[in-house]
Amino acid sequence: MNYIKRAIQSLWAKKGRSIIMIAVFSAILIFVLAGLTIRSGAELATTNAKKSVGATVTLSTNREEMFGQRSESDTDSDEESSRPDPGSFERTPVNLSDAKKIAKLSNVKSYSFEASTSADKSTGITPISSDSDSEEEADEQAAGFGGQGAPGGMSQGDFQIKGVSKSSSYSDFSSGTASIVEGEAITAEDEGTNNVLIEQSLAEANDLSVGDKFKIKDTDDKDVEVTIKGIYKTSDSGDSMGARFNFMNPANTIFSSYTMVNTLTGSDGKTIDSAVYNLDDPKDMDSFVKKANKLIDTETFSLETNDQMYQQMLQPLNNVSSFAKNIVILVAAAGVIILTLIIMLSIRERKYEIGVLLSLGESRSKVISQFFVEIFVCMIFALGIAAASGNVVGNAVGNQLLSQQTTSQNADGQADAAGNDGPGKGQMPGGGHGGRQMGSNPFSQTEEIQELNISMQPAEILSLAGIGLGISLFSIVLSSAGILRLNPKKILIS
Repeated sequence: MNYIKRAIQSLWAKKGRSIIMIAVFSAILIFVLAGLTIRSGAELATTNAKKSVGATVTLSTNREEMFGQRSESDTDSDEESSRPDPGSFERTPVNLSDAKKIAKLSNVKSYSFEASTSADKSTGITPISSDSDSEEEADEQAAGFGGQGAPGGMSQGDFQIKGVSKSSSYSDFSSGTASIVEGEAITAEDEGTNNVLIEQSLAEANDLSVGDKFKIKDTDDKDVEVTIKGIYKTSDSGDSMGARFNFMNPANTIFSSYTMVNTLTGSDGKTIDSAVYNLDDPKDMDSFVKKANKLIDTETFSLETNDQMYQQMLQPLNNVSSFAKNIVILVAAAGVIILTLIIMLSIRERKYEIGVLLSLGESRSKVISQFFVEIFVCMIFALGIAAASGNVVGNAVGNQLLSQQTTSQNADGQADAAGNDGPGKGQMPGGGHGGRQMGSNPFSQTEEIQELNISMQPAEILSLAGIGLGISLFSIVLSSAGILRLNPKKILIS
């Protein structure tokens, strides 16, 4: 074991060389540890993203079935038979019982049932309307719809009624576009009641407050009395259509339980427009859809998947994790090369010492072991320095990388939106959804992971120690060829 004692004495005698070796090894291990902690932080953020965002599956009417198909008897060719009949638009409501069966499947974190309709004013409330010129223009457009203001003889409506199972799960509230300023939100306890939420400006214009009642008309032109449970405020300013049609003005949107929409439309209360299921883990989305398809008529209804938010949050994290992995590999490889060169230079400087040891009968393996012990001791000191500073470097580098990746992704997304947006692109008629894209997600959110919570764990220190030991071994193995070739007689003669 004399070679261990010689290694320690050599390190103490050559303090300058030892300090340089520790400094080089520290730099290598700091960046290796930074890569390990960044990757660990990205994986933790990915796991949290799965729990917070998940993925959504929307149950709604099959698009092709909704528009209908022209029969072959009415056409002269197979090509014409596949064309939808422009006058065949028919929406089949979703069975509430089927929607509830799907909600009981595993991996469902939360769900939302939705139904929408429009309603005319009766007594106790007046909608927020545009000026007289716009009203005249709206009347003219209504005349263009057959004098009823909407296709199929439906009333244009003064208010848009959005029926939900929980208002807090609806996109306007979950994304922060709307928020409750007075009263309480719509919950599952409001099923079977006529409790509603109205917009703040609508409440102020009609001098209404929580607990007040007013009447609206159902599809049979009968009065339905509703009670104000809460008042919300929205930042949605609407668009030009809102100035022409009262029900498209965001201030005239009334939220209720989906059961009240059935009351207004005169349905049996066993149907909804759509159901959205928020899943715990996006990875289980395909298996969930397979199970859900067995519970519905797939020719009439369809399940549309959407893990866009998860993928959008995941992409920069994957990029950061991949970059961190590359950091570990590249720095480890560079460390092997650098340390090998340093040891080879050290061997040249210590030829006489090695020659004396070999001539005294010391085996070449013990000489090589002495160099390994010297590197190992330097590695221990470097490991302590890296552990003390690796967290700071990891957070600084990791969050900078995440910021760059997120900025780059947002820029790409805005470019795609600018190139894809436009009237009629991927949009369906509003119908029961008030103009929203068919199958859209009431759980939609726009939050992004802005910061990685990078903290050093014992597992990273153990991994770092293993990588450091591997670098030391590789360096000694690569440089040991120079020691094996040395001839002690020639060294001492020279």
